[in-house]
Amino acid sequence: MPFYRVTVRYRAEGRHLYHVDDVEADSVADAMRAGAARMPPEVHASADLVEVRVQVDPDGRQFTPG
Repeated sequence: MPFYRVTVRYRAEGRHLYHVDDVEADSVADAMRAGAARMPPEVHASADLVEVRVQVDPDGRQFTPG
């Protein structure tokens, strides 16, 4: 099952902060639901941006000469 990183931008103390959580899920939709379920209440009130990315296994990445 893949891992995803869920990053949420929210406002607190007059500035933007980020809540980051790594979740294991079958799909991006499941990762969004899991991230939302684990989000602290203070983030819910002022979140304005959410990003979900697949966590790539560093050993499995392929690099090409640039």
